[in-house]
Amino acid sequence: MRRWIVAIVISLSLPAATGAWAASLQPIGNFDQPIYVTSDPGNPDRLFVVEREGRIELVENGIVSPFADLSSAVSCCEGERGLLSMALAPDFDATGRFYVDYTGKEEPGEIHVAELRAAGNSPAIGTLRNVLTIPHPGQSNHNGGQLQFGPDGDLYISTGDGGSGNDELHNAQDLSSLLGKILRIRPNPEGPKLFYTVPPGDPFPGATPPANTIWSYGLRNPFRFSFDRLTGDMVIGDVGQGEREEVDLAPSLAPGVVGGAGANYGWNCREGSIEGPATDLGCATPPHGGFVEPVFDYPHTPDPNVGGESRCAIIGGYVVRDPGLGALYGRYLYADLCSGAIRSLQLPPSSAGSATGDCWTGLDVSNPVSFGEDSAGRVYVVAQGGGVYRISGLASAACPTTPHLTPFVGIKPQRRRVERGKVALLTVWVSPCDKRKGKPVKLLRNGHANGSRFLSRACTARFLPRVRRGTTFTAAVPEDGEYLPAESRHLKIRIAHHHRRHR
Repeated sequence: MRRWIVAIVISLSLPAATGAWAASLQPIGNFDQPIYVTSDPGNPDRLFVVEREGRIELVENGIVSPFADLSSAVSCCEGERGLLSMALAPDFDATGRFYVDYTGKEEPGEIHVAELRAAGNSPAIGTLRNVLTIPHPGQSNHNGGQLQFGPDGDLYISTGDGGSGNDELHNAQDLSSLLGKILRIRPNPEGPKLFYTVPPGDPFPGATPPANTIWSYGLRNPFRFSFDRLTGDMVIGDVGQGEREEVDLAPSLAPGVVGGAGANYGWNCREGSIEGPATDLGCATPPHGGFVEPVFDYPHTPDPNVGGESRCAIIGGYVVRDPGLGALYGRYLYADLCSGAIRSLQLPPSSAGSATGDCWTGLDVSNPVSFGEDSAGRVYVVAQGGGVYRISGLASAACPTTPHLTPFVGIKPQRRRVERGKVALLTVWVSPCDKRKGKPVKLLRNGHANGSRFLSRACTARFLPRVRRGTTFTAAVPEDGEYLPAESRHLKIRIAHHHRRHR
């Protein structure tokens, strides 16, 4: 008995989005394990790139030169340790003061916030003065690491929960620990021993030092947070555990008055908008009014536009205040370490609201580790592999738009007959292929779903459906942010006539 196998290629050719989108990534330079970028408060064209091993590079007029080398003090690079960020004092041009956040060598993993003073373009390691020390024993991850001067002139510091899983040290909800927190201090540049003071408005009256530096708590690893340079709102990107990544919002109470004092963001009682491990002391008795819920969170699934591996760690960014970015102005930029996609969303006016309009900007980098903002409001993104880029160009829409075009679809059958009850080999090929690997393809039999497959690296998907008389197959792919949905032209499979043969 002769068996016929039908082998066809169903070609789905989809148009790329052609919306007016001109934003791009402008290279600033390549560096050794860059992890943060900022600028001189008085000169946005003087950029400072922080390298994890302990060096800071100065970029000015396209020329890269050494600015500071703290590698003798920095413990790197086990786990997430290293030099993690810097913040230049608002009076930097007059005093040369700037601050660094790093893990030290004295007690490996210990978090240090320290002050240095620049003399021209070359501050000496001898000017290093420790301002705050935070024990971080045992684990090499969840250090936090962001420094930001707030609109009130005080220095805000993020710390992780101490590492490992489920906040096993129970730090995030513990107000006697400085881990899993946002801290606030006012550096004292003149005091020989008193290196900082606690500004007025302590959210936890009666707390003894150093616990009186706590501003907000219940965070897992707020690796990156920022202030909206226009409104003063604090926006926190808190890295989740196994389920959710979140964005927390603390709106400014008034010009120059930072919000979020005393806020409890819920970890480990909560993970994003869902229930967390809830092993920390205090989870059974939530604060009055409940935990502050995130204004946005997302699951550990592939990026809906870029695809690829599952998202794993949010990289918090900035609210765009660069008019040169057009429709992105006023929107919050963020990324994910694993997907690399740079996305934007519209934050709500209060922490009780929810962000809207989450969408892909059309830009992505491999393993982003930080965003940065210069003193002119221009936004940068730092890639773990070495690249630092400025986001530039005028966007006429907040995110790329997809035109309503009819996709070109073709079918290239090799054979159209198959024996009844046997299987047909159907190969679906999707074009263009770029960034569509891993996306689903659905096979329809006479208009009804007949299974789905995921596109291989060659952007093909194979099906082996069993054939009945008068069977018509089509294949379909869903719409995403870059391409329209598409469905193949139908292909009718007919039953082959056959007879027995004697061998």
